[in-house]
Parts: sequence; structure tokens; C-alpha cells
Amino acid sequence: MEIARIFGGRELCGEVSVSGAKNAALPILAACLLTDEPCILENIPNLSDIRLMISILRNVGASVEYMDTHTLKVCAEDVTSRASYEAVKKMRASVCLMGAFLGRTGHSTVSLPGGCVIGQRPIDLHIKGFKKLGCAVAMHNGYLEVNGERMVGTRIFLGGRYGSTVTGTANVLMAALGASGTTIIESAACEPEITDLCLFLRKQGALITGIGTNTLTVEGGCKLHGCRHRIIGDRIEAGTFICAALMTRGRIAIRGNTPNISSAVYDKFEEIGASVRELDDGTILVDGTKQDLRPTEVITLPYPGFPTDLQAQFCALLSCIDGISIVSERIYPSRFMHVPELNRMGANIMLEESHAIIHGSSSRQLAGAQLMASDLRASAALYLAGLCAKNETLIQRIYHLDRGYEHFEGKLRSLGASIERIKEADAEPDGGNP
Repeated sequence: MEIARIFGGRELCGEVSVSGAKNAALPILAACLLTDEPCILENIPNLSDIRLMISILRNVGASVEYMDTHTLKVCAEDVTSRASYEAVKKMRASVCLMGAFLGRTGHSTVSLPGGCVIGQRPIDLHIKGFKKLGCAVAMHNGYLEVNGERMVGTRIFLGGRYGSTVTGTANVLMAALGASGTTIIESAACEPEITDLCLFLRKQGALITGIGTNTLTVEGGCKLHGCRHRIIGDRIEAGTFICAALMTRGRIAIRGNTPNISSAVYDKFEEIGASVRELDDGTILVDGTKQDLRPTEVITLPYPGFPTDLQAQFCALLSCIDGISIVSERIYPSRFMHVPELNRMGANIMLEESHAIIHGSSSRQLAGAQLMASDLRASAALYLAGLCAKNETLIQRIYHLDRGYEHFEGKLRSLGASIERIKEADAEPDGGNP
């Protein structure tokens, strides 16, 4: 098994490009099942989650081939509407198959993929939406069976305890394309990744209005066809690199970002005194060389609020800023698995239910340590901490990182970081420098 070895203390400087957004690519890949004509997707990131979704699509009968490193051709000429446990068990995003199956065939039988380390993510709102459309829903031996032969458009409210549901919106949206009549989805997620899905569906021939808002209107029964689409840039990867530049007091330009980072994120960078500027083409300029950064309070909320997927990285950043900062997690209240690991590096973070109280310090440098990554974004936070820590940091279970960051170590090395992947058996922490 591989681990990451980082020697911190180097300023990051130069240019880096972000990859396509995983959270946009996954539901769009599922949406390729809605038509029997070929769909060509550009800017597909090379990630383990993407490879898993490709495997699932092939398992249900679709043809998927690479035209080049980041371009896929998907043709679902003849597909089944059943996805087995073996096919979907490793990835929660596979639940998006349900909406695609319903929109295409009126039936769906999908094994539920199981739990998640960052907290409970039930699909009750997905089921609520399917039932509102007139589907019969039953659970048998871990499989969710949905019969949507008589789906009829209706008004559906998808708000839940923690706000809107992104995958639930994608699922109900795709299912509604197979219903007769008009469906209005209220409290729909309006994340850029949902907007990208809607734009893809419109290219297929779907009639959707309200794109980018929390109310989507969908006309069912439209004949869908193949199309060509470019996946948006990954706003979370861009935000991660911003934090990395600030934590290492570096200066970088981030290319390839689609202008879709919410103003709430930029507002927080402005609030702490960071020099972060987005150009018209989406390029982000970050100058952390002469910053006198200040503490702040962060509350994660559905888009356009501060994203939960940047919470861990921001915790790492705020640990290096003088003063007391508070981070409140409103989406996944238990999503603080990174905190004990950051504290092992010398951070001073206390947890009180869904709040992290961070006693940051710019003079108390984090120290390298042996760490354990618990999930995708926690992995990124530990990488960032290692970049600015003294001596050597070793991070285990970095396969989590490969789910959402393409060639992350290589991109960091191009900016001047001392980082590599090694075999776990070759790791001998010595606390020294490279």
C-alpha cells in the first residue's frame, strides 16, 4: 500500500491547472444512459471514482471508451435497469443510476451502496421524489426496486433537514424526463454541478428551465439524443490550491477553473485578509507572500453558501492564523475526522458537537507526524498541513485522495513542493529534511 511523504516548509510558486469536476462528471456519466445515441464527454478527470462509474456503466450494458486521456465516448444502445451490489458497493454516487434508469426504461433496481465515514447520507428525499412522480417503491434484500411505468409530472419539494440534496436533485430530475407532463422541483440543489448536469440534459434535447436556481421545471417525454459536452472545472480542487498557497506563503495562478466558486468562499478569503482574485476566464491569482491573515467564523451551507467539501482544508488553514476561529458544519455535522490528526501535528482544535474551535497560531509551526487519512477531503487537509509543517509528514490510506484529486502530488511538485508516494514498507520517519 502506498503512503505520501511530505517535507514541509517550501513556498508554492508557479501555475497549476485544475481537472474536471468529479461531482459534475459522475451524474453526467449516469445521464448518458438516458439515450441510445453516443455521448462524448470532455475534461473527464482521471480518478478512481470515475473509473468505478465507468465499470458500472459497462456492467449495465453501456459501451465506454476513451478517445483520449480526458475524453470519453459513452453509448448506451441497449442497457439493463438493474445494478448489482458487486457493481455499486464501492461508490455512493452510483445511486444516480436510479434516476437514469427510470427516465430511460421506467424501472430501476439498484443495490444501495452502504454508509459513509463522513456521516449518514440517507436517500429518503430521492424516494420521496420518486413516489411523488407516481412510482411504486419497495426494498428487497438490500435492493431498492422502483416501478415508474406510470410516472406523471407534478410539484415536488426536495428540501430536507440539512437543506437541498444534490444527488437527490439529479435523480429526480432524470426520472422526471420519463414522466408524462410537467414536473416542478422546488428546493432543488443549485450547485454548479447540478447546473452542468442540466446543461448536458438540454444538449440531449431535454426541456428544462430555472437552471441555476432552486426551482427547476422539467418537461417529460422528450426524445433524447447524443451530444458533446465539456465538464466544468473542479471548484473544490481550486479552493484546495488556494488554501495551499496561503498556508505556504506562496504565489500561484490556478488555471482551468470554471468561474463557479461561490462568493461565500471568496468572501471568507477576503475576510481573513488573503489576496485572492479571479479573472474573467476563471483563472485565480493567489498571493500569500505578504499576508497578515486574520481569524474568522465559517458555517457550511448548501450552495451558494460555504461548501462542506472545503471545510477540512479551511480548518487546516485557520490553524496557521493567529486567533480563535470557529467552523460550524451544517451539512454533515460529524465531518471532523481530520481534527484529531491535525492536533497530532500541533494544531489546537477543540470539537463541540458540530463546531470546531480553532486556536490558530502563525508562530507555532505545525510539526510533521505519521497520519491516517479518513476520507477524501480530510486527506487534502492533511496534505496541506504537511506542506507547511516542519520536517517529515507521512500520510497513510491516501487512496481516499485518489477519489477526487487527479495527479495531486505531481501538481504540487510542479509548484515546488517536496512530496512523493512511497511503499508503506519503505517509510522510515526520521523527522529530518530531504
